[in-house]
Amino acid sequence: MIYYRDGKTVLARQGIDRRKVELAKVPKHVRDAVIAAENRSFYEDAGVSLKGTGRAVWSTLTGQQLQGGSTITQQLVRNYYSGLSQERSVTRKFKEILIAMKVDQSRSKDWVLEQYLNTIYFGRGANGIQSAARAYFGKDVEELSVSEGAYLASVIQQPSRFAAPKGSDLAAAQERWRSVIDAMGQTGALRADEVASQVFPKLKAPKKPFELKGQAQYMLEQVTAELNRRGYSDEDVNSGGLKIVTTFDKKLMQAAERAVSDILPDGTPKKVRTGLAAVDPATGEVVAFYGGKPSQSKYYDSAFSAKVMAGSTFKPYTLAAALDNGFDLSTRVDGNSPMHVASASQSIPNDGDRSYGQINLVSATQNSVNTAFVDLGQKVGLDKVAKTAEAAGIPAAQLDQHANAAAFPLGVASVSAVQNASGFATFANKGVHMEAHVVKSVTDADGREAVVKPLATKAVGEQAAADTTYAMQQVVKYGTGTAARLYDRPVAGKTGTTDESKAVWFNGFTPQLAVAVNMFRDDNATVTIPGYGTQFGGQLPAQIWRAFMTEAMAGKPVEEFPEPSEYGWSPDYSEPDRGRGDLPDQEYSPPADQDDWDVPEPDFTGEPLPDEQPTEEPPSDDGRPDEQPRESSPPDTLVPDAPSIQQDGGGTEDDRTGRRPTG
Repeated sequence: MIYYRDGKTVLARQGIDRRKVELAKVPKHVRDAVIAAENRSFYEDAGVSLKGTGRAVWSTLTGQQLQGGSTITQQLVRNYYSGLSQERSVTRKFKEILIAMKVDQSRSKDWVLEQYLNTIYFGRGANGIQSAARAYFGKDVEELSVSEGAYLASVIQQPSRFAAPKGSDLAAAQERWRSVIDAMGQTGALRADEVASQVFPKLKAPKKPFELKGQAQYMLEQVTAELNRRGYSDEDVNSGGLKIVTTFDKKLMQAAERAVSDILPDGTPKKVRTGLAAVDPATGEVVAFYGGKPSQSKYYDSAFSAKVMAGSTFKPYTLAAALDNGFDLSTRVDGNSPMHVASASQSIPNDGDRSYGQINLVSATQNSVNTAFVDLGQKVGLDKVAKTAEAAGIPAAQLDQHANAAAFPLGVASVSAVQNASGFATFANKGVHMEAHVVKSVTDADGREAVVKPLATKAVGEQAAADTTYAMQQVVKYGTGTAARLYDRPVAGKTGTTDESKAVWFNGFTPQLAVAVNMFRDDNATVTIPGYGTQFGGQLPAQIWRAFMTEAMAGKPVEEFPEPSEYGWSPDYSEPDRGRGDLPDQEYSPPADQDDWDVPEPDFTGEPLPDEQPTEEPPSDDGRPDEQPRESSPPDTLVPDAPSIQQDGGGTEDDRTGRRPTG
């Protein structure tokens, strides 16, 4: 049984696949294989093996591992009669012997064999030979070949190990299968030439446990994947009698799907995917997500599986790294455009090639200034940026190939929506990252409960997290993310738009919940919505985020973010000496000498500087992706059968509307 996070509401249940079949329909070579593997004296013995039973009793009395030795009749008794406990004890063994002898005296051997073949567990959730034939070979038992029947006889001994064997397990399964074939030769069931001609059969891919549809299937895919990582096999999940409590909140799962369906227009192209992930900062629990329409791709979702360039949503990791390594919010960086970095083949521009001069880190974040973050990355060290992002939950494997690029702080590495939400949850949790997970607890058939304890990692100091959060609050109050504002509580967040809007993001959080929303296309083309035009992070992604969070936060207490540091700095657009730098109540308007927001695209050719080789392309700004020709960055996507999904960084959308300025 799999439950939602309340431990009461059933998400899915899994039963045993049992299909009874008459003995006459089981081919003789299949029956012979089982007898050769499990009990060669079946038709001659009295239902028990005195030698095997004596060995088993002795090992139990001496405290050694209990060995086998049970006949087919004894195995039937153990599985068929509910009054017998599975406890390994001498008392149970004697009861088994007595009942087996009575069954042998009162029932025919064919009756015993038929009941046995219909009740024994073969692995893959299949009880009985007919279900096993379907599970392993996709055919009815009457159609099984000698080789296939021998394999089913082989798995009776170790059904979990041989259900889908790989590596050493496959070698063991092949050895066990060969021993059954040889035994069939020894019992006379096969001629010598038949023994020699047998070839190990080709197994059908195992059916995934819990075949459901829609978001429920996506949930179960992640649950079973995490259980596998934690040491539970598919056999354990299928037939172990487990009670699994997930982290998913049923109402929030519905809210996530509703937010996407309500905001996206009906004419949204089928190739456009939307992912949403919500993570509890205090626990790391993924409480909700939206993985896209199942019709787009089975077993592939847009929240966990899809990894696309983070774009400007990566800038907060760069900011946090700086604030945790001696920089503060008053630190000034170079916001002029374009910027030339010795290690880069191309100069890096801001949106519209707009220059900001020397600006502090709050303004750099609020306006998502590319050059400012490239400069900051050079100052703090790209290795520290990578270390911070990894500590916040972004796997090193997704960072390493980009970590030496000048554009690394702008988000050329690819992440999933869950990873990005989990990363931002770190800032909401005072700099401590809690491992993202989807399983709360597992209770086995004997009632033993294992509670998942997520790994906690200190990514940055508490004050660095508070200051990073403060800067991101200004993004939502006055910058590129105003479309994500919540009317009743503070929000911190960051937009992200890639070059040519190939993918767009909004990541944000309250103290109680971190949520990431992304949109991209399977074919890596521009995300364009009929009637809405080319998308940017501050548009539909921010609106979807707000729709979900409005419902998710309804009735929740309003919690304030921690206070930022007292550095005595002031915003670049306000009067000097405003103490801590509290922003004015009115919305920000640019200074008079920078009021032309619709700056023409510069005549930028993208030619490398002398003696420099092309490297990573920098991401464009959030407001309007740059359209200059650039070198393509290395493929960094996990979308199947599609070109790489590139993402790059932010810039300035209209600070008042979150939309592209029109002049």
